[in-house]
This record gives sequence, structure tokens and C-alpha cells, in this order.
Amino acid sequence: MMILTIKKQWFDMLLSGEKKEEYRDIKPYYTSRLINIGLLDKAEKPTKSSTWVIFRNGYSKNSPTFKALCMLDVKQGKTEWGAAPDTMYYTLKIKAIENGC
Repeated sequence: MMILTIKKQWFDMLLSGEKKEEYRDIKPYYTSRLINIGLLDKAEKPTKSSTWVIFRNGYSKNSPTFKALCMLDVKQGKTEWGAAPDTMYYTLKIKAIENGC
């Protein structure tokens, strides 16, 4: 399972359901992590599978967290959700959320 640290603004928006996706830069670091959890295949194409990802607001072991069922896409993100204009991202689409993981 992958753990992603995110800023409070995005954490709260994801948890409330206002924000439906989280963005990660298309870089080797995330490519290898997404392959390891089965959201990217070896050819670096998104799979049709979904998996649970833990989102954490902060680095402490007591930081607030939630678990989300995610699917992956590669696309431009929404600027109102933190994406830079005209930039492609690994996009984790949130399908379901479980609190208190």
C-alpha cells in the first residue's frame, strides 16, 4: 500500500468529497511506486485496477490519515485542485474513502 503526504487544504477537500482526485508529478519516483502497487504496468500505462492508498496530512505517526480506493489516469489536472496549467500528471481518482486507518 502506498502512503502519500498531502497539504491540509487538499486533505480536507479530498476527505469531504469536494476534491475527487490527487495529482503526482510524472517522475521516476512515482512511476516505480505506482508500478509496485499495480496502478501502472511495466510499459508505464495505467492499469484498469484499483487499490487502497493512505493519505496523510503531516509526517508524524499521529498525523490525520484516511484510506482511499484509487484508480490511476494520466491527464491534465484542475488548477483549482492544485495542478499547474497545461501540465500532465499521474492522477489518482478517488472511488471510495475509509476514515481512521
